[in-house]
Parts: sequence; structure tokens; C-alpha cells
Amino acid sequence: MRTFVSFLVGSVFGLGLLISGMTDTTKVQGWLDIFGNWDPTLAFVMGGAIIPMAVAWRFTIGRRPVLAAAFPLPPEPRLGRNLILGSTLFGMGWGLAGLCPGPAIASLGFAGTGGWLFVGAMVVGMLIAPSVRARMDQQAVAV
Repeated sequence: MRTFVSFLVGSVFGLGLLISGMTDTTKVQGWLDIFGNWDPTLAFVMGGAIIPMAVAWRFTIGRRPVLAAAFPLPPEPRLGRNLILGSTLFGMGWGLAGLCPGPAIASLGFAGTGGWLFVGAMVVGMLIAPSVRARMDQQAVAV
């Protein structure tokens, strides 16, 4: 049952990315081009994601999910080295490629070689990230 629900929710998420234009790299890069041909429409997509998630964090307090042991905890509100570095790298990749992980996977069927190359590089980055973080944490302790 959990696999079916995951498939269903993932499909709805992918369809939403497609309908909202998040799989169109020119639309995403247009959002980032504030001094050129700026396209503000993705603000509605972000609002459509941030607002329901803020409500969901409040709604889950004191409740137990049907298909899991517990809801994930809200993210740590403190700004730290990992958050700043990760956000910077994420933003640079998003700006250069015009895709973030969800839309990149959703666009694999039509993005061509560039889409597959982006997802491959993303997977490699995800695989090496734990060892890079461990090395950075060791260096921070040594200082």
C-alpha cells in the first residue's frame, strides 16, 4: 500500500511540476534573470508549495501518519555552514542548468542528453556528499 501511495503522490507531484512550467529551463532561468527578461510567474509555484507545507507542519503536531511511524521533524531554523554551503551549491546548479532535482527527474523523458547528464551529475554529487561533509566536519573540529 505504501509503495502505491508513494507512486501516486510522486505522479501528482511530477504532473504539477510539468503543468507549472518547472520542467522548462527557460522559464526557470527567466525567474532568475531579474535584471533582464524577468518572468515572475514561478513565485506562484513557490507560494503554492511553501504555504501548504507551512500549514502541514502545524497540522502534523500531535498526530501520527497512517503509512509511517512518525512525521519528519521540521527543519532546524538555525543558519549554519551546511545550510549556507548546500543552498549556495543548489542555487548555482539551479541557475546554471535551469532545473532542480524534482523537475530534472520529471523531465527525463523529454529533456534529451542534457537532462540525463544533469541527473547523473546530481546522483554523483549525492553519493560523494556524505564523505565531503565528514571531511569538512573533521577540519572544523581540528581548527
